[in-house]
Amino acid sequence: MAEFVGPRLYSCCKCGNHVSLHDDIISKAFQGRHGRAFLFSHAMNIVVGPKEDRHLMTGVHTVADISCADCRELLGWKYERAYEASQKYKEGKYIFEKLKIVKENW
Repeated sequence: MAEFVGPRLYSCCKCGNHVSLHDDIISKAFQGRHGRAFLFSHAMNIVVGPKEDRHLMTGVHTVADISCADCRELLGWKYERAYEASQKYKEGKYIFEKLKIVKENW
């Protein structure tokens, strides 16, 4: 009998809560607060904090920090608004810091 292998996931580094699917990665070429970060189209099992304007490498964006819904570990942020036309594709997307997530089902 074949063993069922589920979808490839990313989980919180602290508690193992599933936070996103590998298939939802848009780009691995982002910079977070603590190094490399990934841009995802969707996220799950997270808490979205209050919106604030933040000066990032690509200009001013309205963002909200995202945390694990179980342990409240800060994982990255959600792009709420981009002010420059070239950055609009980020709106509604999620940044997860590579150091804050771990792979599952790989």
